[in-house]
Amino acid sequence: MPSGKKLKILFVTSEVVPFIKTGGLADVSSALPQKLQELGHQVRIVVPKYGAIDERKNKIHEVVRLKDIPTKIGNKDVVYSLRSSFLIGPKTRVQIYFLDNIEYFGSRRSLYADPLSGEEFPDNDERFILLAKSVFELIQRLGWTPDIIHCNDWQCGLIPAYLKTKYKNNPIFNSIKTVFTIHNLAFQGIFPKTTFDKTELPSEAQSENGVLHKGKFNFLKAGLVYSDIINTVSETYAKELSSDKEIGKDLLPVLSKRKKDIYGIINGIDETIWHPEVDSMIKKKYSLKNIEAKRENKIALAENFGFNCNESIPIIGMISRLFPDKGLDLVEEAFDEIMKLDLLLILLGTGDKKLQKFFQSAANKYPKKFSCYLGFDDELAHLIEAGSDMFLMPSKHEPCGLNQMYSLVYGTVPIVRATGGLADTVIPFDPKTETGNGFVFYKYNTADMMAEIKKAVKIYSSDKETWLKLMKNGMKSNFTWLTSAKKYVDLYKKLTD
Repeated sequence: MPSGKKLKILFVTSEVVPFIKTGGLADVSSALPQKLQELGHQVRIVVPKYGAIDERKNKIHEVVRLKDIPTKIGNKDVVYSLRSSFLIGPKTRVQIYFLDNIEYFGSRRSLYADPLSGEEFPDNDERFILLAKSVFELIQRLGWTPDIIHCNDWQCGLIPAYLKTKYKNNPIFNSIKTVFTIHNLAFQGIFPKTTFDKTELPSEAQSENGVLHKGKFNFLKAGLVYSDIINTVSETYAKELSSDKEIGKDLLPVLSKRKKDIYGIINGIDETIWHPEVDSMIKKKYSLKNIEAKRENKIALAENFGFNCNESIPIIGMISRLFPDKGLDLVEEAFDEIMKLDLLLILLGTGDKKLQKFFQSAANKYPKKFSCYLGFDDELAHLIEAGSDMFLMPSKHEPCGLNQMYSLVYGTVPIVRATGGLADTVIPFDPKTETGNGFVFYKYNTADMMAEIKKAVKIYSSDKETWLKLMKNGMKSNFTWLTSAKKYVDLYKKLTD
């Protein structure tokens, strides 16, 4: 076990792999606690027990002290239990508590919205008030006081608010510090002002300096105002949040006020799944030692999409949700120009109906140069990462991004826009010094994107030695969760030392 002070960390989240997932938050909520525990810290997780979570399979059991806990949400009497299991990883097991209440969680198989209508559940405010309240009961009933409560996204935003107001004079909670991580600022947990009456928060919190924002109750804002430290998933995104109106959105004034308390730590990637040496979903495993084996994946990828594989013509891969923010509007605008270049383009993704329609018709127009799979297929995602020569990710905003990191590790050279995590992980290639690992453009426009695509294609087709150097630079990257976890420990220690 590493030396230094051992911390007790309570990690609160609304989703965790392998139990339940809608997005990247679930991956972080699984990987980070495991790595923190591997580093010798004591970690426990709290997550709601949704109807889709199988009790038997996951060995979830009652804890007598945490059974049938009464509370009030507004005028409603609510009874819930916190049940126990373990998140079992390759090297460690982390204690996990499931918040069990049939009405709010158990009777619903989806997490935040009705799967048929797509409408958010109207009682999401009550559901996540209950999550926040359960944390304080858990600590009192277990007699286990964490040094840090690590809260994630709007669903956990009320925890710092309760700690700093309702429980501020309670000696059990005096020493606890909170870290609040923004994974996605777009979702803020906004409800009518009347939600305040359901919380039992003291009246001091009911103001624009507290949990209200523009007259509405805002869970995310509560987390931003009351947490001790705010962090997000890359250093550049942390800076953008407090300085860029388009990224900080209407919370920019709140974020600017807390600028000095906002830190960025890039997410890690799971190298037991995403690494060409161990990837069982690709045609041929490879590494820096036998980099030429990557070619077999290129052949397999080309065949999969009905192309002839030509060593002198690069394949550019894209895996993306199809939304304009991901830079897909630039790709649409420049499409005919891209097709004039000597390359093949492959896209995997789903999303905006208009964009889907555009790419479908583009595939009919350019059948020898472009192909797309409109949907999601995990195996195909792995093959695109391994088989492409380049990976295009021209995002307008990208808090962290994972595909550019996968690409680097797979020796697939990324072409990205400098924003958020893309700016922190992709370093512009300098042919003179042979440093850098990709191609980067800065202004969000088609001319700058095209200039980098052309530059990449030119080096690929005319200078194989330089290209090999570029690939190797990327493959030497270290994006393990262990690196990120150590940075989180440093962040916690800022608060506890």
